[in-house]
Amino acid sequence: MTINCKGKLIDLSIPKLMGILNITPDSFYEGSRFMELDKILAQTEKMLNDGATFLDIGGHSTRPGASPVNEEEEKNRVLPTIEGILKHFPEALISVDTFRASIAKESIELGAVMVNDVSGGDLDDKMFETVAKLDVPYVLMHSRGTPETMLQMTQYDDLIVDILDDLQKKVHQLRQLGQKDIIIDLGFGFAKNIEQNYQLINHLEDFSIMELPMLVGVSRKSMIWRKLDISPKDSLNGTTALNMIALMKGAKILRVHDVKEAMETVKIFEYCRAV
Repeated sequence: MTINCKGKLIDLSIPKLMGILNITPDSFYEGSRFMELDKILAQTEKMLNDGATFLDIGGHSTRPGASPVNEEEEKNRVLPTIEGILKHFPEALISVDTFRASIAKESIELGAVMVNDVSGGDLDDKMFETVAKLDVPYVLMHSRGTPETMLQMTQYDDLIVDILDDLQKKVHQLRQLGQKDIIIDLGFGFAKNIEQNYQLINHLEDFSIMELPMLVGVSRKSMIWRKLDISPKDSLNGTTALNMIALMKGAKILRVHDVKEAMETVKIFEYCRAV
């Protein structure tokens, strides 16, 4: 199971880590917000040294209730960051976290190697066509609505079946356009309530029927800290617990704030598989 990142083949038979770099002032976890380049570069170096295979750069907060950011502002945050990171760390594999096709295109042209679209193509009808032409891996996430409306869109006839159906239809559209590498993301916290998030965790293996690598992003999310009556700052232990469950149920990429701890989780998981 490999993905092709601009000619570099990444083997996902051993799970990989995607470190989160939010170039925003309002992401839900304060520890993931970076606006100054020197701090961005310091965090980049730490994540790479700790074992991140990918760095996910996002300039638009997509937490529930987040205010919209216009396209120009998102570009002004994301593009100089990608340029700055690759100047200092030319081997870094950057994923751009955007739902805008134009920003995906410019980011890939600057040197990013993956597009991570939290809207699954729903917020920009040019995204699927654009990413297929760019010929880079695409993270197809399940969501509904926008950050402002998603919490009112948690009604499903059957959570697992509905999400599987939505993803399969979109995978078909992408394949028709010639998209090669597709990674699925079930979208924890996006148009799902806490109980639905845990139902998804319990049924991760059901999505293996799609025969596509799965990215899981639960790091410090409200499904942890609300359930434990703590804060995002105190949610590392809960994150580690869910990451291990995700690995045991087939996750191939973990999207995380805390790379060192996640790498330890992967190592323990791999050791358990080997003995």
